[in-house]
Amino acid sequence: MAILIILFLATCFLSYSNGANDNFKGVATLFGSKTTNYKYAIWWATITTFAGSLASLFFAYGLVKTFSGKGLVPQSISSAPEFLTAVAIGAAITVMVATITGFPISTTHSLTGALVGAGFVAVGSQVNFAVLGSAFFMPLLLSPVIATALGSGLYIIFRNMRIRSGITKEWCLCVGEQRKAIPSCTPTPALSVKYGNTISAAIDTEENCQEIYHGRFLGINSQKLLDALHFFSAGVVSFARGLNDTPKIVALLLLVKGLSIHWGMLAVAVGMAAGGLLNARKVAETMSNKITKLNHGQGFTANLATSILVIFATKLGMPVSTTHVSVGSLFGIGLITRRANIRKALEILLSWFITLPVAAVFSGGTYWILGNWLFN
Repeated sequence: MAILIILFLATCFLSYSNGANDNFKGVATLFGSKTTNYKYAIWWATITTFAGSLASLFFAYGLVKTFSGKGLVPQSISSAPEFLTAVAIGAAITVMVATITGFPISTTHSLTGALVGAGFVAVGSQVNFAVLGSAFFMPLLLSPVIATALGSGLYIIFRNMRIRSGITKEWCLCVGEQRKAIPSCTPTPALSVKYGNTISAAIDTEENCQEIYHGRFLGINSQKLLDALHFFSAGVVSFARGLNDTPKIVALLLLVKGLSIHWGMLAVAVGMAAGGLLNARKVAETMSNKITKLNHGQGFTANLATSILVIFATKLGMPVSTTHVSVGSLFGIGLITRRANIRKALEILLSWFITLPVAAVFSGGTYWILGNWLFN
């Protein structure tokens, strides 16, 4: 009974870590393009991710089976609570460390590494690496490449459509009164300073200026239409992430007696929401501002590419990473606009390669401790 309680708590911790690292990724383009501020972005992400988690009750049972460990290790091991607890703890620690350091890594990748690490300690060479390659590695490796291609391709298509529709891009020019300090030339014992209002005009730095669209599309103001579509697309990405990630974590709770899969998904959804609201800021800065600079249209395009790929993968029961897809989409657009931060992209890529062995070490060590010390 004690191990089942530990399993439940470890899974909740993994849910929290997942929300902290992943929840903001769907709305990163809203924050990065200055369409809205951090507060509104994270609440929109929380609401739509929670909705996706609830929807996974009906549409994503295929992923529950994939991440239960069946087929990867013998049935006697994959159904052991010690094994599943080790997987949850190993993946959770890995994701939380990345969150604290501001790196957007994949919970899917962490779970995969944790399954391998605990499985290797449990059965050694009996781990079915053939299943690992076809069911886990190929989708994880191919998804960012496909996302980069789709993101850049959609951006080229939408840019040409905008130009042909006569919609132009404009930069805002700030004109108005500005309060300035005016030094006084009158001799006094101390420095004399007067304040006055002056009329000024200024173009701010590129980082602080907003690029807006001027024109109408189908009779609707193009900027207002784009902002509405941008919010909707961000919601779709967050919804798709909740739909895709929740069953992966819930798979660890299948052994908890008296807990139905519906209550398990609800517990995971609540944990993800809490993690996003309380610990998402550092990853938000990385995703929104450090991969590439975005305007409203580019943000919408990245979200559209991400949502298409994640929803399609969920339908097929493929464990793709929303992180890999989202970063790939952003990077693909950055390549076309020549504003991609190559150094930051390489750092993120390195963190992805490190994720799997780190999670494997954590979960393998946890399984060894559980089996040899706590529940021997």
